[in-house]
Amino acid sequence: MMSATGATARKVDMKAWPFAAELARLLDVLDRDGEEARVVGGAVRNALIDTPIHEIDVATTAVPDDVVRRVKAAGFKAVPTGIEHGTVTVVIDKHPFEVTTLRTDVETYGRHAKVAFGRDWKEDAARRDFTINALSVTRDGMVHDYTGGLDDLAVRRVRFIGDPHKRIAEDYLRILRFFRFHAVYGPGGHPDAEGLAACIAGRDGLDQLSRERVRMEMMKLLVGAHAVPTLVVMADAGLTLRTLGGVTYLAAFVNLTKVEAAIGAKASPVRRLGALGVSVVEDAERLFARLRLTNNEHARLISMAEGWRRISPSIGEGGARALIYRLRPEAFTDHALLGWARSQASAHDAAWLELATLPQRFTAPVFPLKAANFIKRGIAKGPALGAALRAAEAAWVAQGFPGDAGALEKIADKAAAKSQSA
Repeated sequence: MMSATGATARKVDMKAWPFAAELARLLDVLDRDGEEARVVGGAVRNALIDTPIHEIDVATTAVPDDVVRRVKAAGFKAVPTGIEHGTVTVVIDKHPFEVTTLRTDVETYGRHAKVAFGRDWKEDAARRDFTINALSVTRDGMVHDYTGGLDDLAVRRVRFIGDPHKRIAEDYLRILRFFRFHAVYGPGGHPDAEGLAACIAGRDGLDQLSRERVRMEMMKLLVGAHAVPTLVVMADAGLTLRTLGGVTYLAAFVNLTKVEAAIGAKASPVRRLGALGVSVVEDAERLFARLRLTNNEHARLISMAEGWRRISPSIGEGGARALIYRLRPEAFTDHALLGWARSQASAHDAAWLELATLPQRFTAPVFPLKAANFIKRGIAKGPALGAALRAAEAAWVAQGFPGDAGALEKIADKAAAKSQSA
């Protein structure tokens, strides 16, 4: 079906979208009085392939000052998050929408392109990265496609708009976005050949990117449905080494995806990064610096590096329960799944399955003894009190977390006596 502008078009039911009521109110304000507004990008793409919509972006012919004036008059909040580039965040009933005025590139130099505002939807679509991200939908649900995105989406092909080399030179992050979108939305096979060749040719540009932007793309890529074949292609092209700065363990990554599925665990980007890039602590430190990971992500990678070799079904259920108590469930699962992925066992191994799923059946109790239990036994506040508490806790864990008063009294008596005699 062809639209009046000559673009291929389809219809979608926008009433089924999340925040549909708020979106309708926003379009009521922007799509009138000589101006047009459409939903663009990821929301349209995801709606067409029945994938959850997480955010909704709107493009408009109205210039930013007019957008601000209109939404404020309607009682909405306007936040000038990128107004110099035409972007205003509009908040309606606490839900944000990113509204951007149509643009045309005047001059491009990396991600800081010099732009002018425009009114041509086809020209605006042509300046985007991939065809599947250049779709737009009007308020009546009509989808407009100026770049062949619908055909590409039908076969799950991630394809650059126009010359891939030019698109990449505009922003080298598009190299990682190409692979990330292929991992998430692609068919699982080899990526678009022309796009792949351009990514390889432009790989030196990855060195220009901020670590935060690289981290963001890699974390999303790692949990894509087709992350495994995508990473194989990247490794063959030397791009994983360029991005992560060290050896990658693709076999461990492949096995981790299998054992995650075996226990029904949600794909974790940090755990998958550990499987792909961490064997020893030095690997974790390199990735922390290379990707500017958060402190929590860094700590998880360090924990995995230190613990994956030490865990196996041979520790028994008592040892595993003690480990859950010490590590907490998330870290225990990291250790167990990574240890399993790097073992010789298959993803159907019963003993590893029993070990890795223990947190689903066992919740570590809270240590019931307090400082007061030892102070009343004559232990003064200070190092001796801390030593008594630690000794009692170790004994309690070793005995399998007893909860009856008699057992706890014996543990406290023994720990107090040991502390007093030390």
